[in-house]
Amino acid sequence: MLVHGLLGYSFSWRSVIPLLTHDWEVFAPDMPGAGFSECRADLDCRLGSAAHRLLALLDAAGIRSCHLVGSSYGGATAVLAAGLAPSRIRSLTLVSPANPWSRIGRKRLALLRNPVMAHFFPKMARSVHPVHRYFVRRMWGDPRRITEETLEGYSRPLIRAGIFEHSVKIVRTWKADMAQLEAMLPKIASIPTLLVWGSKDRVVDPSSAKFLSQALRGARIEIIEGAGHLPYEECPEEFCRILQEFLHSARAQPVKGSVRDVT
Repeated sequence: MLVHGLLGYSFSWRSVIPLLTHDWEVFAPDMPGAGFSECRADLDCRLGSAAHRLLALLDAAGIRSCHLVGSSYGGATAVLAAGLAPSRIRSLTLVSPANPWSRIGRKRLALLRNPVMAHFFPKMARSVHPVHRYFVRRMWGDPRRITEETLEGYSRPLIRAGIFEHSVKIVRTWKADMAQLEAMLPKIASIPTLLVWGSKDRVVDPSSAKFLSQALRGARIEIIEGAGHLPYEECPEEFCRILQEFLHSARAQPVKGSVRDVT
């Protein structure tokens, strides 16, 4: 199960899905509030609610247990989902996950908590197309790798009403959500976990990986040199090689209480 990050959607995984489907059954949803899924004004923006929605998706698809891969905000969602239902998660791969130890972006978060900025930012961001491209370019370690197709693909859902509004609402609960995430880590320390970062990540601090690893009792860390916040976009072959090695090693480890494994 591949879970995209904030302002991403299933499109984010288009390069890795063909590389993974030789060995696995792969699911890559647009989470509510992102991509082309529903984005109601009353959608609960809390991280815990996103985790419950992810578990509800597993129920709807008839998946009793899976290998869970989460990127950025999707990584934080994956952590909470694993903590809520650890017997359903065979392994956890967190790709530059949002976490309380990253110092990057704290000023931007504070700015978006300002009521005036929170009110005007979604309308401005939705109407100014170059802003969409700015968001995408800062995710890459080397922006020269970005194709026009990629820029258009990420920009397409951002013009939908409600997408930026939902993202701004997430910022309001960020501090409480990160505290909840930190408290959940001891509950998932027994789940095989891989941490993947790009060395040039400008969104979530790569140095925060060591704090996460310590909290997860030595989770494996892999750094992809030269990549930014989305290493599976910039270096899909290397990312899949690392992920496949980890998944095959974790595949043999049974999960207590699981009945059906989707692989």
